[in-house]
Amino acid sequence: MKQLKNLTFTVGLTICLGLQSCTQPSKITDQATDKLQGKLVLTGSSTVAPLAAEMGKLFESQHPDVRVDVQTGGSSRGIADARTGVANIGMVSRSLKEEERDLQAFEIARDGIGIILHKENPVKSLSNQQVIDIYTGKINNWQQITGKNAPITVVNKAEGRSTLELFLNYFQLKNSDIKASVVIGDNQQGIKTVAGNPQSIGYVSIGTAEFSINNGVPIKLLPLNGVTATTENIQNGTFPLSRPLNLVTKTQPQGLDQAFIEFAQSPQVHDIVKKQDFVPISK
Repeated sequence: MKQLKNLTFTVGLTICLGLQSCTQPSKITDQATDKLQGKLVLTGSSTVAPLAAEMGKLFESQHPDVRVDVQTGGSSRGIADARTGVANIGMVSRSLKEEERDLQAFEIARDGIGIILHKENPVKSLSNQQVIDIYTGKINNWQQITGKNAPITVVNKAEGRSTLELFLNYFQLKNSDIKASVVIGDNQQGIKTVAGNPQSIGYVSIGTAEFSINNGVPIKLLPLNGVTATTENIQNGTFPLSRPLNLVTKTQPQGLDQAFIEFAQSPQVHDIVKKQDFVPISK
């Protein structure tokens, strides 16, 4: 057997939030024993990151000489890092755009985007036009839509976030139209902001929101076009604002990259996908 010298790998999962590059991607596969070894770097979507992190832990447990390093930064970062080789795999919480078709995309789950309010807000539903009017500043007090006499805190997503792009596309808005009170990055920031401000409104991953609600966070999801915002309605195709959660690579994946992507699409991870309130895919 060919000897591999001067190579050491640590086992464990590192999540580096918002850093451009905590570690450089590298990978080695011992062809003689078909044993996976090395480090796999994934960067991008904050929606996909917690899911990929849990998949990474299970993958590491099955391959002790592999380390999976998951870093966030938004879908745009996932695209850029996959292209430049900063990451082995990018994480993107939407379909690829026409100009991104040079990349390879692999769906690992489905999710939706839902409007969230504080749990104590008496408003039970909003029409699409009311959402547009709130986000463009035409409605700025909850009293205008059967709520309390209180100014509305509009929570918007930062540029480069796929949640923002999908929200704008669905409501046919431009980001320059939005009159935001607060601009946040990832889903957890959005949830914390709304949970901490009873007069706020935001939009986040339905899976992340459901997970937070089930763990006692005081927010609620509003229906969209009369359809309840649930993973069940994402799965049956009735919820109008849903999206694929993708892993992307610059070229057709091989070796360690290929092994992890196949694992992430396999029935082995369906329990992880469901636990995080996303919808598993069937291959």
